[in-house]
Amino acid sequence: MLRKHAKSIAISAMAISPMTLPLTHAHAQVSAAPTIELPEVTVGQEEPATNKPVRKPKKAPAAAQQSSTPVNSASEPAGDARDTDKSEVAISPTGETTPVDQIASSVTVITSKEIAARQQRTLPDVLKSVPGLNVVQTNGPGGQTSVFMRGTNSNHVKVLIDGIDVSDPSNANRSFDFGQMLTGDIERVEVLRGPQSGLYGADALGGVIVIYTKKGEGPPKVTATVEGGSFGTFNQSAGVRGSSGPINYAFNVQHFKADETPITPLEILPPGRQRFDNAYENWTYSTKLGVDVTNDVSLNFVARYTDAELDFTGGATPNAFQSQSAFEQLYTRGEAVWRGFDDAVTSYFGVNYSDLSTKDIANLSVPSAPSFNDGERIKYDWRSVITIAPGTDVIVGAEHQSESLKTASLVAEEYNSAGFAQLQSEVFKNAFLAANIRYDDNENFGGHETWRIAPTYSVPSTGTKFKASIGTAFKAPTLSQRFEDFPAFFFFGNPNLQPEESTGWDAGFEQALFNGRAQFGATYFNNDITNLIEFSFDPVTFNSTVVNVGRAKSEGVEVFASADVTDDIRLRADYTYTEATNELTGAELLRRPRDKASFTAGWTPTDKLLLSGSVLYVGEALDVDRVTFGNLVLPSHTLVNMAADYKLNDNMNLFGRIDNLFDREYQNPDGFLGTGLGAYVGLRFTN
Repeated sequence: MLRKHAKSIAISAMAISPMTLPLTHAHAQVSAAPTIELPEVTVGQEEPATNKPVRKPKKAPAAAQQSSTPVNSASEPAGDARDTDKSEVAISPTGETTPVDQIASSVTVITSKEIAARQQRTLPDVLKSVPGLNVVQTNGPGGQTSVFMRGTNSNHVKVLIDGIDVSDPSNANRSFDFGQMLTGDIERVEVLRGPQSGLYGADALGGVIVIYTKKGEGPPKVTATVEGGSFGTFNQSAGVRGSSGPINYAFNVQHFKADETPITPLEILPPGRQRFDNAYENWTYSTKLGVDVTNDVSLNFVARYTDAELDFTGGATPNAFQSQSAFEQLYTRGEAVWRGFDDAVTSYFGVNYSDLSTKDIANLSVPSAPSFNDGERIKYDWRSVITIAPGTDVIVGAEHQSESLKTASLVAEEYNSAGFAQLQSEVFKNAFLAANIRYDDNENFGGHETWRIAPTYSVPSTGTKFKASIGTAFKAPTLSQRFEDFPAFFFFGNPNLQPEESTGWDAGFEQALFNGRAQFGATYFNNDITNLIEFSFDPVTFNSTVVNVGRAKSEGVEVFASADVTDDIRLRADYTYTEATNELTGAELLRRPRDKASFTAGWTPTDKLLLSGSVLYVGEALDVDRVTFGNLVLPSHTLVNMAADYKLNDNMNLFGRIDNLFDREYQNPDGFLGTGLGAYVGLRFTN
């Protein structure tokens, strides 16, 4: 437990939208991969959704920040699967459904059909190809997974699921463990890069990842999948969703199991020591419910419960026994929505509750009581979206939350209140602006102001878009950093810690060619972070703690090119260059590769067959040696994945994939093998 805590402190101190037939035009912010979708059948044939973007549809929740049922994002179209996937709009940059052509922020939209086409079962797999991100996963499936966005720390990314802040108050960094998130009920993922505290509050220095789950719509639809393959993989999922009159519903259950995954490199094992394969099992249950009480009042509810267990080999020099971590995660949100003044005002009133528990057994071969962490969060929020003129909306809101940390030796809690406002407007023809400001008041470190301004301008005659944004953000010190002591190891929390702060900006362009069938562009980004919380050791007292002394800077470029080669083939390439340095020492920051590139392709040679492939290159990065704790350079690696989906009949699909096609051996981070060559096959049923 202490090893995990200390390592977390040390680290902190240091796509893909579906192909429609015919194809929609390429968009820079839409995906990190070609648009692809699966053949699929629904009960009944309703009118297909259109591809015309709408700023604020009537009678539907319009904000991404908190709403459990965001506009145009929580459900699939009810018609044939080759209808529009609504990937040409984004919600997270402004809190309103907005065409990506009007958005200045860098945002990647990943839809459910792309996730299904790529057969990505966990959230880390979904995020690996997204520009500007480095995904680091220890212990394979189910292992602790961190995301570094645009060179910022792994705890500088805020994550929301259906409007719920899913960060864990009980861990040292108050971060989200991406490794426990399965994808079977995900409708879309939006990765919003750059400082975002003006709208989203604490923890959003690098950006925000917003996840929406599927909402019921139309006649009842039942789906079920079963899949097996390498590393003892056996996965299943089942779900039902639909709507009847004023009621909509969705219920899902997912099971993921991989119990033969080799993780420990043989070269770091002591002579004669056996290597144990990791074993991971995850059961996730989720629901999303809604009812229109009247024409102007709706009630929404979402809940998600995960029960998972990971058996792994711990220790700097891998132990001769296995350890175990057990995870229980509960996220819920209830929400009331009121619309008035001919839908010119839409107000949301919500209550969130989260409970995250982790139990650790140090040695499975020796009976012992587990250590545990438990984190709870309760949040009350209100937000109103007000249309003050055609093309001009104002969002105002307030929230209050309390969070707590519980261990065998400590109970700590704190509250935070906040208010915010945002203006989104077409200031003149083809020129759009989003600007927000927020004030947070924390009972421990007091008040904090943040803001963001993001203008964009398009030139329709040339197909050119210019965009820029600038904003501030902060990371509040965690309960563990302030109040958790380990006197046996001479470590003491620091109750006087102040928030980490950042100012970041970016600027770029996007250029469309051939009537939008091809596009390319580039964005430069720059982040300055101050007041970083770092580990400090006093050689006189022999005590250690954490203090605000650090400064860091990250800058780089994100470049893309995409093309709809034919109505059946789409190609996309992305490249990110990142420099991230410690401003006090000039040293390169850990686990931030300078170079990252991906190439993706999708092809539907027939109406029944879907083929997709991807190549991911991750360059060299500074890391920490698992055994010696000294710095080293982690070698680059390249991964090739392929997937296929074939429609057997109106209700059944046969699918399969090969991951790491050339069986490249790689480690990310050092001392933990990435998953090798794996082959998987399965069946999907849709009524």
